[in-house]
Amino acid sequence: MTTVLETKALTKNFGGLTAVDHIDLTLEEGELRCIIGPNGCGKSTFFNLITGVYKPTEGQVFFRQKNITGKPVHTIGRMGIGRKFQVPGIFDQLTVYDNIRVPFFRDQQHSLFIKPRKESNIHQKIMALLKKIDLDKKADQLAVHLAHGEKQWLEIGMVLARGPRLMLLDEPTAGMTIAETRKTAQLIRDISREEKITILVIEHDIGFVREIASKITVLYKGAIFTQGSYEKIQTDESVRKIYLGRSR
Repeated sequence: MTTVLETKALTKNFGGLTAVDHIDLTLEEGELRCIIGPNGCGKSTFFNLITGVYKPTEGQVFFRQKNITGKPVHTIGRMGIGRKFQVPGIFDQLTVYDNIRVPFFRDQQHSLFIKPRKESNIHQKIMALLKKIDLDKKADQLAVHLAHGEKQWLEIGMVLARGPRLMLLDEPTAGMTIAETRKTAQLIRDISREEKITILVIEHDIGFVREIASKITVLYKGAIFTQGSYEKIQTDESVRKIYLGRSR
């Protein structure tokens, strides 16, 4: 299989604090992996190192065998890494349709609003993507009026519109209802299966993790504590102590 993401001894220090501590992680093409761990264990910092928000103190990041360590955020994004943040980064005052339309025009020199949208050759692609995230019936609605879960799905759609080969999802179910969480799990499984995109998810909801992950990586104090299937992680007493804060 083709390796999509590899980090080697990836480390980030903030003064005397080591936020990420020599992480070696490999993701294969099409893999769907979850990262779990207690608050402050370095999960978001790890994402920031991959996407170029932070430069590592030590170590390297490889994307599809290319060294991307320390490259600018926009360069890494154009190479095929898409990231969804915990708080939806959508355009509230644009319609749902135009939120999805924006990424298609990111490399264009002219305004995306010059031509009527129906005349655009990307219209069918946008509508197909909206149907995938179950927002096609709300295409003309302003994004600000969407429910919280729908805003999360819209941002996932915006990431998909960029055509990534690797998606980084930071707590995609934060603040969702039980029904929205289940629907998000199905959406992520569908994207993984149908689009063959490698997906790395940070998540606290262990039930959600059980639904989507074939492999789980547990972080603790900035380092990889253990890795394995949900069954292995769930029955590991040491994981229960650090992640759940209690014994069985």
